[in-house]
Amino acid sequence: MAGRLAGKAAIVVGAGQQPGETVGNGRAIALTFAREGAEVLCVDRDPDRARAIADEIAAAGGLAFALAANVVTDADTIVAAAIDRWGRIDILVNNVGIGHHGDGPAQHCSDEAFETVFAVNFTGARRMIRSALAHMRAAGSGAIVNVSSLASIAGANMIAYEISKAALNRLTTATAQGSAGKGVRCNAVLPGLMNTPMGVSTTAQRDGRDIAEQIAARNAMVPLKGGMGSGWDTANAVLFLASDEACFITGVLLPVDGGASVRIG
Repeated sequence: MAGRLAGKAAIVVGAGQQPGETVGNGRAIALTFAREGAEVLCVDRDPDRARAIADEIAAAGGLAFALAANVVTDADTIVAAAIDRWGRIDILVNNVGIGHHGDGPAQHCSDEAFETVFAVNFTGARRMIRSALAHMRAAGSGAIVNVSSLASIAGANMIAYEISKAALNRLTTATAQGSAGKGVRCNAVLPGLMNTPMGVSTTAQRDGRDIAEQIAARNAMVPLKGGMGSGWDTANAVLFLASDEACFITGVLLPVDGGASVRIG
């Protein structure tokens, strides 16, 4: 069904595409939103990547504009740019997530890794939510979707990443509870093993495998036939939670993982 976000004003933080042959979560979300009728503010710390996705949307007939910004330090600037253009914010997507070479199990994770990862993955999203909520609560409506990770509820080898995403889950539920009475919804998507440039290349380097080996290894870990998901699977879940079809859904942590979370415990 086309036009599920018709007329909506949406911020997608982390919309840029990392180098690679597959589609990343942020790019897929921005393209899907534009296809469904939203005008999209494409935010990325890399100006070329932000501009590239906005140009791709425009070339396909959609509406978008680019903003290069650091989510940790520039949350108020990002929100101000949206308000200057639209006078409102209907949707905020926090697709922020980095890893760090110093991350690892509890006995190995460095302070630098933990502080850097937590600042981006959690603090950046928290500041974006705080800034956007002022406008959403005043308007009496709004949808926030955070891109968390299956690692937030499983794993043991990247505690900085895992803990930052677990904190994002709690921020999601607390925001949902605190702003429900103002008409603002907040949900999160928890992608599992995805065939995205970041997901494959980063973990391949960590595990000492080439790309083909890493893809095969990750595919084998997914219960659902077909192996890993893609950025489009993440985008479709985010689209649903951001749309009016999910108008009675808030505080949900939705796994998009091919059944991987079912095996936990």
